[in-house]
Amino acid sequence: MLEGLQMLGIGLTRFLTLGSLFNVLWAVQLGIIVGMLPGLTATMGIALLVTLTFRMPADEAVLILICMYIGSIYGGSRSAILLNIPGTPASAATAVDGHPLSRQGRAGEAIGIATTGSFLGSVIGMIMLALFTPIIGNFALNFQSIEFFWLAIFGVVISGSLTAPKDPLKGWIAGFFGLMIAMIGMEGIHAHVRFSYGLVELSGGIRLIPAMVGAFGFSEVISMMKHQKVEIIKSDINRVIPKFKTIAKHWKTIIRSGLIGTFAGAIPGVGEDIGAWVSYDFARRASKEPEKFGHGSIEGLIASETGNNAAVGGAIIPVLSLAIPGSAPAAVLLAAMYIHGVRPGPLIMIENPQFVYSVVAMFLLATVAMFILGLSMVRGLVKVLEVPRSKLMPVVFVLCVIGSYAVESRHFDIIIMVIFGILGYVMQELEYPVAPMVLGIILGEILDKNLRRALVVTDGNLEPFFTRPISLVLIFFILLSLVSKARWFSLFKARMWLGIKSLFGKKHA
Repeated sequence: MLEGLQMLGIGLTRFLTLGSLFNVLWAVQLGIIVGMLPGLTATMGIALLVTLTFRMPADEAVLILICMYIGSIYGGSRSAILLNIPGTPASAATAVDGHPLSRQGRAGEAIGIATTGSFLGSVIGMIMLALFTPIIGNFALNFQSIEFFWLAIFGVVISGSLTAPKDPLKGWIAGFFGLMIAMIGMEGIHAHVRFSYGLVELSGGIRLIPAMVGAFGFSEVISMMKHQKVEIIKSDINRVIPKFKTIAKHWKTIIRSGLIGTFAGAIPGVGEDIGAWVSYDFARRASKEPEKFGHGSIEGLIASETGNNAAVGGAIIPVLSLAIPGSAPAAVLLAAMYIHGVRPGPLIMIENPQFVYSVVAMFLLATVAMFILGLSMVRGLVKVLEVPRSKLMPVVFVLCVIGSYAVESRHFDIIIMVIFGILGYVMQELEYPVAPMVLGIILGEILDKNLRRALVVTDGNLEPFFTRPISLVLIFFILLSLVSKARWFSLFKARMWLGIKSLFGKKHA
């Protein structure tokens, strides 16, 4: 514990320079703007910023990306409150009570409460990040090639099932399609070229940044072309800084929502939006005034904003300890770490334990900056919502092209970006989630290398894949995820529940 505090102090001292603090401020501010604007998601903002930080030192680049992550998840609350249009999916629950408050002439109060809830949620997520990342990382040292193979499968299955709740099969298809894309190019052990079909450009595989920028960035440009212009609702901004007693009154809701959000974020593929909705639902169930929810409840607004920002810290826990992202923005952050030479995963507590506490220090600085900037310049920033999408999307497209080309100066990467942008748009129209595909591309190399490495070690024997204790646990959760989403299983659960209710009803009679 003492050693961890010392490393946290070292990491914090490293970033207390004018240059680093300036990067924190502009990155958080840019994240708030990205989160505010409907159509620009946290994932897209981080993906575009990865290309601009490519030449920076690893610590500074990751600092900027974490600031963008935290700022954009918070920023979505602005448009959710003022326009009833969530700037990011994570702010959908915020609109339920935030916009009614705005309609009542309490927009400034709603923004202040959302900012405070976001700050406290991020603090809870940061504490959990500092406590549990070393614990999970030390446990993960027991993982070998076989366990990493199943872990990759588990990440794709969980991501697919939770990002496509209406039809999990679409999520699984998207995830395994991403694994197939990862197989293109030279394999990692013998450098044998696969699935290039004679194209020299494909021999090195599909680069992650162009694919990611296209799937999350260019696809949104295409999608925005068919959307109508956003209606701007004028709202007076009154008192922004909330009263202390208003926040203190809901301390139980804040702690509960922070813990729920952190747990939801730590589950691969769940993300901040699920953390917000689950926190909101639990708050409504526990509230003494549930009838106010949906009509301007302060408690509901605090719960949703605390939950989605706590999920950011939770999503980074598996990134650092297992190299498995907890959400789509965390997947982009994981890719950026690999690009900058940082190797997150079970070995990070041996190879680079200081980096874990440096990330906690980055999280702290970004959280404080979000709170300060979130309570200041509110009136000026709200005018950003009046920027026409027709003028914004060309800028995004230019950034997509420049970002894809700048990494390796290859025109082919622009083509890849466009292809994946069109693919991402088609997937969205057909209601196939894009995040599992990107996660599959990231995990594909892990799955491929560890599968073949394990087969070499076991001399082609498949028995250890199904007999090792950790593998059995992972297989159990994979099967549980698959079975629990099956229609027949849902029907069975419903009938069983009705049977239990009728049984107890008869007894009462």
